[in-house]
Amino acid sequence: MPNQKTMESFNQQINEEIFSSYLYLSMAAYFESKNLKGMAHWMRLQTEEENMHAMKFFDFVLQRGGKINLSKIEGPKTDWASPLEAFEDSYKHEEKITSLINNLVDLSLKEKDHAANAFLQWFVTEQVEEEANVLEIVEKLKLAGDHPEVLLMIDKELSQRTLTTTPAPNN
Repeated sequence: MPNQKTMESFNQQINEEIFSSYLYLSMAAYFESKNLKGMAHWMRLQTEEENMHAMKFFDFVLQRGGKINLSKIEGPKTDWASPLEAFEDSYKHEEKITSLINNLVDLSLKEKDHAANAFLQWFVTEQVEEEANVLEIVEKLKLAGDHPEVLLMIDKELSQRTLTTTPAPNN
């Protein structure tokens, strides 16, 4: 029988992961509007990755015999002053998601839900990677400053991203 508190929190996390996907899709649209196709590509892949994260939680809840309760997704921000601001917002968002994952780990320990805790360890590791990847881009954009040629080099670099994910324990 699934732990009710854990399953409720996992349902909330599904919503957060879907919002993350929605936010990154909005950022992709922003970058497309600025003709920064590499950054748009990077964000589109980020959107796909966040959808996969949501589905991992979705599948885990169902595997445990829990019930899925989807809730309303708020609209994300749609405009940024610069690519740097967009990636800084992305970094702040990943920090928020890390905090939410850590809270889920704390809950799983409190509730002695060992299966949930084992499942969440993949996300703990994933969030370290997520934050590091975005922070690296933020730092490069800071270095670029007001040099459009450097911005275009970063854009080209980001166009090379491919989607690679390590399967979570339930996949």
